Amino acid sequence: MRRASETQGGPVVVSREGLPGWLDPVVRAVETVKPLQLSRFLPPEDGAGRQSAVLVLFGEGERGPELLLMERAGTLRSHAGQPSFPGGALDPEDGDAHGDGPLRAALREAEEETGLDPSGVQVFGVLPKLYIPVSGFVVTPVLGWWREPSPVGVVDPNETARVFTVPVADLTDPAHRATTVHPSGHRGPAFLVESALVWGFTAGIIDRLLHYAGWERPWDREKLVPLDWRA
Repeated sequence: MRRASETQGGPVVVSREGLPGWLDPVVRAVETVKPLQLSRFLPPEDGAGRQSAVLVLFGEGERGPELLLMERAGTLRSHAGQPSFPGGALDPEDGDAHGDGPLRAALREAEEETGLDPSGVQVFGVLPKLYIPVSGFVVTPVLGWWREPSPVGVVDPNETARVFTVPVADLTDPAHRATTVHPSGHRGPAFLVESALVWGFTAGIIDRLLHYAGWERPWDREKLVPLDWRA
């Protein structure tokens, strides 16, 4: 039987069948969250912006629920060295941005960047499209359950420095929470995990998911860290 995420021969199916019970709060959050509850930056009404997608992939490791992240190569011209979800711009073969194109793009990019086998991923939800003004990307966060884990790692060192998973328990630990201050003055949530500073768009999505899933624990929002933080 074909897995829900397989793209060959048909559309990508969004299915919640057989998900582990601990994902129920995330499923409820996906069903009810509004765009402005995720970000104040929404896609331009004139349709401007480059369509893209990221894969927010939940798995289950030795320490319980976890998320898959990657760190972009330090030599890239944009977002160098920044941890992020796997993802990127839609290609023509991904299809319509208003159909399952973002789902296909999220799975394809994850495979290209981390070596993930998309046939082991069950897509169970899609968050509203958001906007990243600095890059002009319109981003669709695609949520998946890593039903059948596969080996992952750096595929192209010119694009990716490392691939790693982060236990949700670490993300909810107040000791690992902080606020970053961008040179522009903008403040945003951050996570100090796996010797990395997760900030920006990725941290914003994680922060909101933890909040609306009811997993967030009180943390010190006045704990500030610079963008060049290193463990």
